[in-house]
Amino acid sequence: MMDDNHVPHINVDYFEDLTGKVSPGDESSIEAVGEKISKLREEKGISLEELSKMTGFEIELLQNIEKNEINPQLGTIIKLSKALDSAFSRLVSDVGQNLFSITRKGEAKPISRSTSRKSKKQLYAYKSLAPEVKGRNMEALIVQLEENPDVEPSIHDGEEFIYVLSGIVELQIGDEQFTLEPGDSVYYLSTTPHLIAGKNGKATILAVIYSK
Repeated sequence: MMDDNHVPHINVDYFEDLTGKVSPGDESSIEAVGEKISKLREEKGISLEELSKMTGFEIELLQNIEKNEINPQLGTIIKLSKALDSAFSRLVSDVGQNLFSITRKGEAKPISRSTSRKSKKQLYAYKSLAPEVKGRNMEALIVQLEENPDVEPSIHDGEEFIYVLSGIVELQIGDEQFTLEPGDSVYYLSTTPHLIAGKNGKATILAVIYSK
């Protein structure tokens, strides 16, 4: 008989069935991120040199993002949205028009994938759970993490909540490292350097990102 201390308080198998495999999204959704950043920058009359000074990102990186040669990480998108005085949601999953959003099983909107700066290796793929809400300050995403990403820790404004749905997750917050299993969760301020990846294969998480 299983000891009560080892009985999971939530059926994580249900979530694996609910979310399934996260696809990287089609090419149109991937290209849209770089195009949106380029369009916003030009609308505001900001040069690549000025955007580089505002964000601390190299001009070459910004050029590669706008040309869709690199798919930016979520932390990078948050920094760019701040610099361009635009809602994070506008760059991630468009501006919603509704007061609420109900996402049925299998209806999550594929958004994009993120790649590393150097090797352009895929780091994770994500899809939005509530893209229709107007003026939202939170972005709820299902994210499929890859193992051992070629990436440096991320740091940006905002807060994040992570809930592990399947697989094993490696988490670094500041100088500390943790291993998270299905059912584990973490909440942290995004201003603390952080890095999250799959361990021993892919992992799927629910990520709620607050950025205002």
